[in-house]
Amino acid sequence: MTWLRQNLFSGWGNTALTFIALWLIWGIVVPVLDWAIFSAVFSGSNRDACLGADKGACWPFIYANWDQFIYGRYPEAERWRVNLVFFLGAAGLVPLLTPRVPAKLWNVIFLLVAYPVIAVILLVGGRPGLPQVDTSYWGGLLVTLVVAVTGIVVSLPLGVLLALGRRSAMPVIRMLCIIFIEVWRGVPLVTVLFMASVMLPMFLPEGVNFDNLLRCLIGVALFSSAYMAEVVRGGLQSMPKGQEEAARALGLSYPHTMLFIILPQALRHVIPGIVNTFIGLFKDTTLVLIVGIFDLLGQVRSQLSDPNWSAPQTAVTGYVFAAAMFWIFCFGMSRYSTFMERRLNAGQQH
Repeated sequence: MTWLRQNLFSGWGNTALTFIALWLIWGIVVPVLDWAIFSAVFSGSNRDACLGADKGACWPFIYANWDQFIYGRYPEAERWRVNLVFFLGAAGLVPLLTPRVPAKLWNVIFLLVAYPVIAVILLVGGRPGLPQVDTSYWGGLLVTLVVAVTGIVVSLPLGVLLALGRRSAMPVIRMLCIIFIEVWRGVPLVTVLFMASVMLPMFLPEGVNFDNLLRCLIGVALFSSAYMAEVVRGGLQSMPKGQEEAARALGLSYPHTMLFIILPQALRHVIPGIVNTFIGLFKDTTLVLIVGIFDLLGQVRSQLSDPNWSAPQTAVTGYVFAAAMFWIFCFGMSRYSTFMERRLNAGQQH
């Protein structure tokens, strides 16, 4: 009662705002719950189960196409390879993100060196016991995670190098980094994907070609690294000049000064900006649909054309499912960044 009196009913204005908020919550949450749960359809084998003006969400559509949403057209007999890649990624990521877990260095080496090689071998195949699966068969959540993780892993170190290069005392390096950053930041990602998928093969020698998904991965990584560079540069500029001068006075070289003194503090200051860039990149993976690659959202849209599920509620259910999946990943990144901010700033709180 004390908390309610202090925070929700401390005055006439706060009391009025509290009741208005409750009214809005009632007007929004109740219809959503009715559509998603109380009036929803949970069983059925085709569109007939979801027909009717009083019917809510058509969840059988999600059940029937679950494999398509996760794996795309990846061969059913080989989907254990995708599951193994997911499991190995989670097994390496969870200890890395958990504080006070031993062998962090080996964990990082596994994720950055061994895991990408293992993932490529398992997903692509083409080796004894592993039939080759062309990337045109990939789709759903698999493509979303491949594009997002590749962009995140590549953009952070490349963005740090570009930020350092933009502040370099050498004019040539500084100018090259500025041109790279401004060009990629000034072009929409849609244009980058079109160039990577359609225009790039025209400039390659005859007989030389790259996989369509690989071209998109390179485009997304370079595009996101330009934005990451500006975020990191903001953190570098927030550092007092005395930090670098003190490190130089102690005899530290430029690489040691940046690696052990400046960058750890600068990156800590811009954690919200870094995670915001990661979240934006994760959501931008939906744009690969325009070059014929079916990510999670693209796979949902593709399955909506199935005449067996052409009901009024099917499209809304599919889009809500896709939105919920994206929200889970993005909200998880946001909450973890908040946790890391509190943990890293704990020693500076007074």
